[in-house]
Amino acid sequence: MADSGNDRARGGIHVTNTSGNVTIGDNNTVTTAVNGAQPARDPRQEELLQAIRRLRADLGGVVASEQTAALDEELSDAEDEIEGTGHAGTGRLTRLRRALVDAGAVSGILASGVAVGQAVGALLGG
Repeated sequence: MADSGNDRARGGIHVTNTSGNVTIGDNNTVTTAVNGAQPARDPRQEELLQAIRRLRADLGGVVASEQTAALDEELSDAEDEIEGTGHAGTGRLTRLRRALVDAGAVSGILASGVAVGQAVGALLGG
């Protein structure tokens, strides 16, 4: 077996102390398994998460404005909060509702915007 010092001198690859995945070459696929429990999600929070993802995708097809950028930021924050904790808190839902209202013309004509508004309303109780 060749000495690893000699391999490096010839341009070889030397990998040590990895705590994750390593790939070398073209067309590789890396799959990472995460161990541990995901936060439990209320079905209504899961419904909101899916509606948020659809609306964010739909927003990519509209002319951007200050209001749509603010809405997308609130959607992103809500998505992160639901994924991280299992739910969006009341403050987050209130900010999301305000961003939907502010971007009214866009969020009102997109079915995904209406779905997010309905899901937020259900979680806030009205």
